[in-house]
Parts: sequence; structure tokens; C-alpha cells
Amino acid sequence: MTLSVDLFFSFRSPYSYLALPKTLKLVAEYDASVNLRPVYPLAVRVPGFFKRADPKFARYVVLDSSRVAKFENTPFRFPRPDPIVQDMATLDVAERQPYIHRLTRLGAAAQAEGHSLRFVDAISRVLWDGTVKGWNEGDHLTRAAAAAGFDLAAMDESIAADPDRYEAIIAGNEKDHAASGHWGVPTFVFENEPFFGQDRIELLIWRMQSKGLTRRAA
Repeated sequence: MTLSVDLFFSFRSPYSYLALPKTLKLVAEYDASVNLRPVYPLAVRVPGFFKRADPKFARYVVLDSSRVAKFENTPFRFPRPDPIVQDMATLDVAERQPYIHRLTRLGAAAQAEGHSLRFVDAISRVLWDGTVKGWNEGDHLTRAAAAAGFDLAAMDESIAADPDRYEAIIAGNEKDHAASGHWGVPTFVFENEPFFGQDRIELLIWRMQSKGLTRRAA
């Protein structure tokens, strides 16, 4: 029996990106499916979050995520430009957010098609692995999406024609994320139990094995 897991994911979260290799390994090695459900980052989802957080929070995330990437040998560089338009000196978040709205809606569109993990993995690499300059320029995203089997232009057109449909998917994801018992990303949820962080995947597998998770046939 295939066991299903929800994964609440943000395109701005370095730990969400760092969770992807282990998540893909999970579904490759075990009889499991992962329903990746994009949510907006805390900077958008919780207005004023960074103003209220300890200033050391953001500095530590930069330090630790870079360290984790090196430890796990995962190509890594913070996206240029930042998916969130934010003044990192004042921590003010701009009202207009063209990058993160597009990315998250695209993730919701892939979720609606049932293939969000594959799509998000392809797009996240362009943002985070450091191989391109200006991920938002040229055809970087288009080529990454095409390599994963998606027509990015068609997805953008569908979203432009009915943005409320995709905002409703995101809102539903955020509602279920909050109901899971955690607010951060990445959060995996299996049978209503949350597992927060890219470093909790082994614990998640252990829990799933207690519920009958089996390895795929070789």
C-alpha cells in the first residue's frame, strides 16, 4: 500500500530546497507519494514577522543552511534576486511581490496537475544551485520546466486567466499547514503528525515504517 505524505514548501526557504534531494530519494526507494503543497514564505504569510524576530534569526539561517548544504554536498547559493522583495537592512517587505507570487502560483498549478514535487524540484534548482545568474531572466525557468515535462508559458497563461483559482489552492495549503501543528517550512505531515525540517526526514521514514511503509521492488 502506497503511503502518502504532504510537504508544505516555500520557494524562499533554503531548508525547503535542501529537503528536496532526500524527499526524492524517499519516493524513489519507498512505496510512498509526496504531495508537495506550496505556501507563501513567512515574510508574506505573516506580515511583520522579520520585524518581530530576533535579528540573529536571519543571520543564523544563512550560516546554517550554507553549512548543511556543504555537509550534504548539495549545490547551493542564495537566489539572485531574492524571491522576496525585501530591504534586508530595515527588514521592510515590499507590498508588490512579483517573484514569489508567480513562483508559488506555478507550484500550485503543478499541484493541481498532481506533479508538484517534480516541478518544484526543477524550478528550485534554478533558484538555489548557483549555476545561473538572474534566475528570473532569459529562459532559465522555461528550460528547467520543459526538462521536467512542463510548458511554463501555458502555466503562466492559465494563472493569468484565473489567478483566484491558484490563490485558493495556496490558501487551502496554508490553512492545512497551520492545522498540522507547525508554521515553518519544510513541514512534512503524515497521518496528521507534523515533521518540521529537512533534518526530520529519517524520523518521518521511521514513523511511516511503523505504519507499513515498504521499500520498492528492485
